[in-house]
Amino acid sequence: MKTVIIIPARYDSTRFKGKILASETGKYLVQHTYETAAKAESADKVIIAVDSEKVLQACQSFGAECVLTDPALKSGTDRVAKAAENTDCDIIVNVQADEPEIDPKNLDLLAKLLENNKEADMATLVTPVKDRREAENQNAVKAVVAENGYAIYFTRQPVPYSRKDGQPNLSLMKRHLGVYAYRKDFLMKITQMHQTPLEISESLEQLRALENGFRIIADEIPEAHEGIDTEKQYMAFVKRILK
Repeated sequence: MKTVIIIPARYDSTRFKGKILASETGKYLVQHTYETAAKAESADKVIIAVDSEKVLQACQSFGAECVLTDPALKSGTDRVAKAAENTDCDIIVNVQADEPEIDPKNLDLLAKLLENNKEADMATLVTPVKDRREAENQNAVKAVVAENGYAIYFTRQPVPYSRKDGQPNLSLMKRHLGVYAYRKDFLMKITQMHQTPLEISESLEQLRALENGFRIIADEIPEAHEGIDTEKQYMAFVKRILK
């Protein structure tokens, strides 16, 4: 099966504007992510879906294949779908532009999950929740996964709950990692559907798939890579790169 990695790259991020073009390391942040994604053995190609001429020119400067998309698109998933429209592929892996330290082997794992699970429409990854602080962090999305590996629900709340102990059950709690693989036909379909009630309530796009009866296969990895949301996180990344 032909696999393409698509990186949605939007300039106007909320907490750290222009972060994808931050270049304290001598390379743009999005360039680090692109070069990491290109190491995935499953990838036939890597494409950056950009939202502006400014980002387009920056990405072309380091030789990336790019697709210029409408800046008015509502989400990164919509941007990925637009870039994938005219791309010859079976599986699309969505990697956020601010995740330069993602393990390429995890991208291969996502593609393999769809290859090996024919009933799955999309794939994602989870990791054990480390502590109560992470459990209560609403930005750390939790995943409830069945024994067969298929996702049951995603939420910002600390679930599951232990009735016996009267508190969230950390031993069973999984944190959802925001990386996905999609079958191309599914991606084209889901991005044309209206937002669903649970998706709107939790502000989690993946719930649209579950509410419409699609299936998400999830696999567990030992620990999470950390994306870069703030300038402080970026400067810590710079130190790791330049040390």
